Amino acid sequence: MRMLALDIGDRRIGVAVSDPSGTIAQPVRVIERIGWGPDVRKIAALANEYGTNLVLAGLPLNMDGSEGGQAEKVRAFAGKLLEAGLEIIFADERMSTVSAERVLIESDIRRDKRKRVVDKVAAAVILQGYLDGAARERFEDLPT
Repeated sequence: MRMLALDIGDRRIGVAVSDPSGTIAQPVRVIERIGWGPDVRKIAALANEYGTNLVLAGLPLNMDGSEGGQAEKVRAFAGKLLEAGLEIIFADERMSTVSAERVLIESDIRRDKRKRVVDKVAAAVILQGYLDGAARERFEDLPT
């Protein structure tokens, strides 16, 4: 089953989607934040477009693993997505934007272009980490 992943920020939401087998994450788009209603409708429409109701929301934890103000904002927004009928799971997103920036720099993407795409690449980093972890768990569950 496909899964949508979100890197939720105050100004933008990066969106990524998994392939139908749940193996590979692909960056999709960046949503400029307008307000909860329009933002939730856009995400619900994307989930519908990709045939899923499962959303992985990156949870911005502090380096010590605790939740701060930004994590509270993400949880509040996720509550609105739940009300819209989407299923929400959370994943630790610490360092996802740093990793996304590194990938873009190594790909020789200019700074102005990086700024426009980093959020969707960060969403893909979050999703790929989750998918890789789920794959490891499935592999570890195999009988020996």
